[in-house]
Amino acid sequence: MRYQVPQFVDIEDKIFGPLTLKQFVYLLGGAGLSVMAYFLFPFFIAAPVIGIAIAFTGSLAFLKVNNKPFIEVLYAALQFLTSSKLYLWKKEPKPIKSSQKDTVVSRAPNNLSLSMPTVRGNNLTNMAFKLSVKDSQKPEDNLKPGMDRTNV
Repeated sequence: MRYQVPQFVDIEDKIFGPLTLKQFVYLLGGAGLSVMAYFLFPFFIAAPVIGIAIAFTGSLAFLKVNNKPFIEVLYAALQFLTSSKLYLWKKEPKPIKSSQKDTVVSRAPNNLSLSMPTVRGNNLTNMAFKLSVKDSQKPEDNLKPGMDRTNV
C-alpha cells in the first residue's frame, strides 16, 4: 500500500490571491495607518508618514534578507541592540597569583626571551597518571607484581 507523503510543508498557503495571510495583514495594517495619517494630519506631514508606512509594511510583506523574512531580521536586530554585550578587548589584566610568579626565562635561537611557568613535580605526576589511566586501563595493568588473573 502506498501513502502520500506531504511535500512543501514550509511554503505558506496563498489565501488572498497571490498573498499569504501574513502578507495580507501587513499590507492591510499599512493601508490603515496611511488612511489614518491622511485624515488626521495636513498633507505635508501625512505624506512622509504614508511613505514610511508603505515602505515598512511592504518590506515586512515581501522583503527577504539571506532567504529569511524581514520580520525575523528585524527581531534579531532589536534583540542584539537591547541585549547586554561583553567587550573582551576592554578586559582588565588579572592579578598574578603567587604560583604563577615562579617563571623560567629561556632563550630562543633568535635571542627572544620567552617566559614559561615552572611545572611542579606533583602536578606533573598527577597529570601523567591520569593520562595513563584514561588511555589504557586494562585489568592486567592493575595487577600487583607476583599476582595473576586467577587471584583477582
